[in-house]
Amino acid sequence: MSTHPARGLSRVLEDFGPTLLDLVHGDPSAAAELGGVGIHDPHDEQHYPERAVVLGVGVHGAEETARLMRRLTGPGAAALVVRAPVDAAALEAVAAETGIALLTLTRGASWAQLAAMLRTLLSEGDVGEAGGQTLGGVPSGDLFALANAIATLLDAPVTIEDRRSRILAFSGRQDEADPARVASILARRVPERYLRVHEEHGVFRKLYRSERPVHIPPPTLGDEAALPRVAIAVRAGDEILGSVWAALREPLTQEREEAFQEAAKLVALHMLRHRAGADAENRLRADLVTTALEGGSGAVAALGRLGLADEPLLVLALGLEPAAGEDHAHVTAERQRLTSALAVHLMAVQPRSAVALLGDVAYALLPVPDDPAFARERAVQVATDFLQRTGDRTGAVVGIGSVAPEPAALARSRTNADRALRVLFSGRVARRVAAIGDVSIDALLIEMRDLAVANRDELSGPIARLAAYDRSHNSHLVETLRAWLDAFGDVIAASASVFVHPNTFRYRIRRVAEVGQIDLRDPSERFAAMLQLRLMGLCD
Repeated sequence: MSTHPARGLSRVLEDFGPTLLDLVHGDPSAAAELGGVGIHDPHDEQHYPERAVVLGVGVHGAEETARLMRRLTGPGAAALVVRAPVDAAALEAVAAETGIALLTLTRGASWAQLAAMLRTLLSEGDVGEAGGQTLGGVPSGDLFALANAIATLLDAPVTIEDRRSRILAFSGRQDEADPARVASILARRVPERYLRVHEEHGVFRKLYRSERPVHIPPPTLGDEAALPRVAIAVRAGDEILGSVWAALREPLTQEREEAFQEAAKLVALHMLRHRAGADAENRLRADLVTTALEGGSGAVAALGRLGLADEPLLVLALGLEPAAGEDHAHVTAERQRLTSALAVHLMAVQPRSAVALLGDVAYALLPVPDDPAFARERAVQVATDFLQRTGDRTGAVVGIGSVAPEPAALARSRTNADRALRVLFSGRVARRVAAIGDVSIDALLIEMRDLAVANRDELSGPIARLAAYDRSHNSHLVETLRAWLDAFGDVIAASASVFVHPNTFRYRIRRVAEVGQIDLRDPSERFAAMLQLRLMGLCD
C-alpha cells in the first residue's frame, strides 16, 4: 500500500494544469485512485494498469478519439489524454457514456515529459507499507505539494529545481508567470538561452554563496517579456541540493522573504527524503524480486507486493561482459545504468514488470500470456528492441528463461535465463538475445564440460588417440574428423572446408579410422566422437 495520499485525477490536474493539461469532460473528484500510465499504440498489444491514464499519442479528431474512449472501457481506463485542441461538443456524449475523463495536452508539450511526470506522481510508494509521514505538514517527499504550499506563502508561482536546472516539481498558477517559465515547465528544465544569461550575470555564483533569497532582474532576450525572479539555494550541510524559484509580479515583503528562507530548509528535508525514499524503494524492490526468484514460501507474498501475483511470468537476465582492462567502477556504473534503462523500457511495454540488479546480473520479471511459444517470441522481441536502443557499444546480452505459470516455477525460469546468458557469453551463438528453448543444447554442452572438469575426466577413446597422434606427428587427424562429421560425410564439402584436395582428404579419413580405431559406419561411435569434439571446442 502506498505511503502517500491517493493519487487521483484531481491531484493530477491540480499539479499539471493548466500549464500542461486541461479537463475537457469528466468529474475528476469522482475518480478513484489512479493505477498508472499507459501509452496507446494502435499497432501493438496493449497492457494498461487498472484505472490508467492513457496517453493518446497520435490520436486526432473527434471520431478517432471517441473510438478509442469506447475501447478503453474494457481495460477500465480512468482518463484519456489527447493533443489539444479537440471538438469538446462532439465528445461530450461519449465521455458520459464511457465514464472516462477526457483531457488535452497543451500544444508544444512533450508526451515523454508528461509520461515521466505522471509516473513520478502516481507511482510514489507503490512498494512498501502504509505510513503517514509528513514534514512540515506536507507528505514526506511530495515536492509538488510542497511547491504549492510555498506558492501560497509567497503568492507567486514556484518551481523546485536540481543543480542542473531540471524542474523537479512546480506549483499551480504557472499560467500567471511569463513565457520563459512556461517553456521551462514544458521542457522540464530551464531553457539554455536563459541559463547562459544567468551564468553571464553570475546568478548561480551568488545563489550558491548566499544563505538568503537572491533577487534576479528579468533577463533581457530580444522582445521576450519576463518577470523578475527570487531564488534561494537548497542546502543539506555543505551540499547544494538545488534551488527554489518564484516568478514575482510584486516584490516580496520582509515577512514573505523570511518565510521563503525557512521554506528552503523544509525543501532540503523533502529532497533528502525523496532521494532516500527512492534508494530505499530500489533496495526493497530488489529484495522482493530476489525473494520471488527463489520460489520459496515467501515468493507469493513478494509477488503480491510487486503486483505480479496470479499470472504467468518469465525471467529476463541482462548481463554485461566487461572489456579487457576495463575499469571495475565504470563497469558497475554501466550495469546500474542499463538496469535503470531496462526498467524504463519494460515500464513502457509492460507496466507491471519488475527489475532489480542482483550481483552482476539485472533480472526482470515480465508478465506474459499463458502460451509458452508466444510468450518466448514476445520476450525476445522486447529484449531485442531494448538492446537496439542501447547500441552495440555496451556489450550487453539478454538471456530469457522458461515461462513460470506459478510462483514455484520462477526459480527454474531464473536458472534457465542464467543458462541462456552463459551461452551468450561463451560466444557459441552469434546473437545478443537468446531464449533457453533456442540454446538448450549449447547450454547442456557447457554443463557437460563443467561436469567433466569437476570430475577431472580426461580425454579418452578414439579422440584421445587422434589428438596424441597429431601432437607427435604434427598431423591434422582431429581437424579432418571434425570437418567430415560437420559435412555429414560429404568428402567434397569437407575437404573444401579445410582447404585440401579431396583425394588427400580421403587418405586422411582412412588414417582417422586406423589411428583412432573408430568405425565411422557406426552411428553410436560417430555420435560419441561428435560429442567429444564439441566438448573439446568448449575447452579450447
